[in-house]
Amino acid sequence: MNSLFIEFDYGSLNKYLEPICGDHIDVVNQNDQLVIVLADGLGSGVKASILSTLTSKIISTMISQGMSLKDCIETIAHTLPICKKRGIAYSTFTVMRFIDSTRVEIIEFDNPEVILIRDSIDYPIRRVEKEVSGKKIYYASLELKEEDIFISMSDGCVYAGVGNEFNFGWQKEQIFDYMKAFYRADITAKNLVKILLEKCEKLYAYKPGDDTTVGIARVVKREPLHLMIGPPKKNFDDQRVMKLFFSKTGKKVICGGTTSELVARYLHQDLKTSIEYVDPNIPPIAFIPGVDLVTEGVITINKVLENIKDYVKDNQTYQRWGYKKDGASLLTRMLIEKSTDIHFYVGQAINPAHQNPDLPIQFNIKMQLVEALSHALKDMGKQITMSYF
Repeated sequence: MNSLFIEFDYGSLNKYLEPICGDHIDVVNQNDQLVIVLADGLGSGVKASILSTLTSKIISTMISQGMSLKDCIETIAHTLPICKKRGIAYSTFTVMRFIDSTRVEIIEFDNPEVILIRDSIDYPIRRVEKEVSGKKIYYASLELKEEDIFISMSDGCVYAGVGNEFNFGWQKEQIFDYMKAFYRADITAKNLVKILLEKCEKLYAYKPGDDTTVGIARVVKREPLHLMIGPPKKNFDDQRVMKLFFSKTGKKVICGGTTSELVARYLHQDLKTSIEYVDPNIPPIAFIPGVDLVTEGVITINKVLENIKDYVKDNQTYQRWGYKKDGASLLTRMLIEKSTDIHFYVGQAINPAHQNPDLPIQFNIKMQLVEALSHALKDMGKQITMSYF
């Protein structure tokens, strides 16, 4: 497995008073490749949305079926109609194809150029112009480097500020100057997207004159994290599971009181519970030498799941967990900001405490919580593996 990982996220602003965005991004992540297609439909509203969705889906589907990029581009170039009034294609697109987290291929058709921030400079991407069915396509291929940031966008981004702060819009150079301040700042792709879209919205005086879409990919070092929750179903598996868990490289997280006691005994260390109740709704954390984080089980995991679901959706509750030191907040940040490959070790022993009808969370949903959390993290692009004992 390559030592690099591609973290990607995207977001959009609808044109002012339009109920739907005319841009669309489709993502395919499989077979050691991450394919990102950003399409911008002509105009705005429902018609533009349909055109951009079809374009991005056609390209991503063909690539996912193993067809070459050349075949995909030729198919799209032959398929896309031309607007009779304007003489331009009904949908433009940008393709970024990351291969084995070592190389990227970029294909652009009438969209703003992808920006690459590398070593704090606007790194020049050497593009080759190709003519496919009478259309100019720009192609580039380059090796990846840790800390690279790729910014793809629809033209609504570069038009932001027309007639206001910038007479001719916010051009590539100004976008780079603004975003380079966040290079090496350990900011997630999702938050980088939010930063850029908020600036575009401000330049539009909060009334976007066009659909505006941004997709950002960060090349980061792989960071494995191993999370154990619940003791093994069979007592004689305790030592085997512990040995397996602690043989792995990466951060170690233990969730659950009984599990913490088992780990402390295995490591021949004392288990010390914090006396600080940071959040009255979240049980306090504990400490075991050799373990990065020790938390309570299902109540904490349930809160982490809530945080991550919100983060994936619109990130409205970041201020509630982004800086706090309760177990749920600490674990949320570790999963989102400090890990790329997450391995769950799920014990299936029944804890009698969870059968108390007075508890808000019953034991019979523990497995559902863990499954839901793993799916939410996978939706973020994290690499997830599950082991049950």
